Formats: sequence, structure tokens, C-alpha cells
Amino acid sequence: MAKTKPKLKKPPRSSRSNSTEPIVDLNRLTDDQLLDMRMCDLPIKIGVSPLEKRIKQLYDELARRGLRFRPHCWLSEEWFSPDDIPGIAIPFYLAHPRLIRLERKQLLEVEGGTHDWCMRILRHEAGHAIDTAYRLRRKAAFRELFGKPSRPYPTYYHPMPSSKDFVLHLEMWYAQAHPLEDFAETFAVWLRPGSRWRSRYKDWPAIKKLHLMHDMMESVADKKPVVTSKARPYALSQIRKTLRTHYAEKREHYGVSLPSIYDNDLRKLFSSDPIDKRNVTAAMFLTRIRSELRLSVAKWTGEYTYTIDQVVQEMIERSRELKLRLGSSPEEAKRDAMILVAVRTTNFLHEGRRHIAV
Repeated sequence: MAKTKPKLKKPPRSSRSNSTEPIVDLNRLTDDQLLDMRMCDLPIKIGVSPLEKRIKQLYDELARRGLRFRPHCWLSEEWFSPDDIPGIAIPFYLAHPRLIRLERKQLLEVEGGTHDWCMRILRHEAGHAIDTAYRLRRKAAFRELFGKPSRPYPTYYHPMPSSKDFVLHLEMWYAQAHPLEDFAETFAVWLRPGSRWRSRYKDWPAIKKLHLMHDMMESVADKKPVVTSKARPYALSQIRKTLRTHYAEKREHYGVSLPSIYDNDLRKLFSSDPIDKRNVTAAMFLTRIRSELRLSVAKWTGEYTYTIDQVVQEMIERSRELKLRLGSSPEEAKRDAMILVAVRTTNFLHEGRRHIAV
């Protein structure tokens, strides 16, 4: 999940060779060959990937808001913006489609893997970066509305899905994880073109934070940043560990296996019988009807589509892990899926807070 990182010591320099060795074609490598590569040896960069256009889009959005600030970006292990550097680290896998496929196989999802998702995270991380650039967390108004930025980061957080004190931007109510994440999420909502935040959050207590954000951005719009470091901590070229080690560490931290609370219901809804092996996967089927599920269940239950989508996403990921496929007619499966999502959404909201790794 996107987050800031504490002040960092500079890692040891890579021993990557400057010789005329041929560039490795990642598309020709097996998963095992890729996993045995050191991260610093990956032949990738932002400039020849879709990331280049997405970063330009971020800069254009900042310009349209009248902001002169432009965070610098670099490739690293994961999304983050260091506390003392006004820039954005972007996960390496987004720079190459072969690495995106490996990421999905290893961790079941690709954080920032679509254009929309990537832009959402870039806006969020830009919020961290602009906070650093102008030292906005030092302002009394920041502490009054967002909380103490010095509060230690939790290992886990327990969101309240029904709270209207926080904006909704990244998944799993991420604004509730920490005051600095609350600020970054609020900035992202404010920055996003067409967000209509004034009407969307009109009756929410979170509107106060958005108005403060608007005032803060107006106050620094044409000013030169106070912090101007262009350092790139944990740059990919400095990371010597292999992809195999990287993914083992990620799985240990986040616990890739998803909650098993859906298993019985999903096994009743879909099939693991070899006779259905040619049918569409349950994950793909749920993805296709995802929008319809959100809207229909929201109409039935009166719950926010954001909350419903969290449930659908977990069902998709768990279905993929269980290797389930469609075992009945699409119409019957869609009807039953809507009922299941409605029930699970209600349970999600009323059975207590979710325990989520930061």
C-alpha cells in the first residue's frame, strides 16, 4: 500500500556492470530465471515505459491547479515518498509488461497496474511529496484537522467503513491509516480532474479538510519549494537482492493468502470440477460484472459503492487463488453473486473493523 517511508540511510552502491554485455530480453525469460535476477540488473527505466506518460499527466494536473511543484520520480521496490525528499518512488514492475505478469502471479494483484489505479496512487504520493516540499505538516491547521504527523505508523490499522470524517480515494479506507495518509488522500481527491469534491463531500465532516487543502495549495501555488532534494533513496539500481527474495519478503509482510471467510460461499457459487476447466474463470467472470454488482448491491443495501467494491475485489482475488471457474449459467451465477456480495457487504460493515496491514 502506498505510504511514506522514514528517513533512510543510503544503500550500498550496486556492482552492476558497465560493460557492453547484451541487454536481457525479459520476455524470453522463464519465471524462475526472472526470480533469480538481481533487482539492480533489471534492464528497465521510466523513460521507455507507460509510466512516462502517466507522470506527465500528473504534472499537467498540478499545472492546471496552478501549482509550480513537480515531484521527481524513480524506480524502486514499491510505492513511497520519503519523509525528507519531495519525490515519488514507483514500483519497478510497472516499467515492463513481463514484470507486471510476474507480480500478478507472485502477489495475486498488481498495485497500480491499470492507468486509473496508477494515477490514483501518483496523486496520493504527490500529496506526500508536496507536504514535504513546503513543510505543510508543521502548520497548526494541519495538526488540527488531520492529527499529529509525528504519531508512529501502525503495523496494522482498523478502518471504520461508515466514517464520513475521511475522503475515499485509495482502497481499504486508507485515509484512516495515519494523519499523513489522511492528508495525502485528501490532496489526491482535491487534485483529481472532475472530482467535484465540493458537492461529493458537501455533507461530510471531511469537507473541512478539503477546504483547508484548497487554501493551503493556493498559499504555495507559485512559491518555490522549501525542500528541493532530488535524492533517490532505494533506487532500483542500488538494490542487489533477487526478485525471489523480494517476493518472499512481500508475502511474509502482507500475508498474500486472503481471508478464507469467502471460501465456502465461493465454492458453492463456482466450480473446481475438472469437467468445467474450459469455462471462464470465476475471477474473470466477477471482473466482467463488477460494475453491475456495485450498482445493483448499492441500490439494494443503500451502502456506498466504494465499500461494496472492496468486498468484490476480495472475492475476485480469492476466486483466483482457489482456481474456481463458472459451473452454472452466467445468468444464474450473476444472480447468486449479487446476493452473496450484498450479504458479505452487510457483514463487512457490521461484524467489526478489518485488520489491515499498512
